[in-house]
Amino acid sequence: MNNIHKLLVLAGIVLIVLGGVFFVIQKFNIPLGRLPGDIIIRREKFSFYFPVTTCVIASIVVGIVIRFFRK
Repeated sequence: MNNIHKLLVLAGIVLIVLGGVFFVIQKFNIPLGRLPGDIIIRREKFSFYFPVTTCVIASIVVGIVIRFFRK
């Protein structure tokens, strides 16, 4: 039961950090999600958006963070 408490606290901290990151991205008008290389297809009654470049950058950042905490 003790592990569940630690997991919930960690999840809360992660959500607070993500909220702060999104606030900073919006406040400083960082174009995350609208980068060159992101695929946007717009038709009359259809739109498709796939953030390829944003996914690659997010993957690199997550990989660096995981590598940092493993050592």
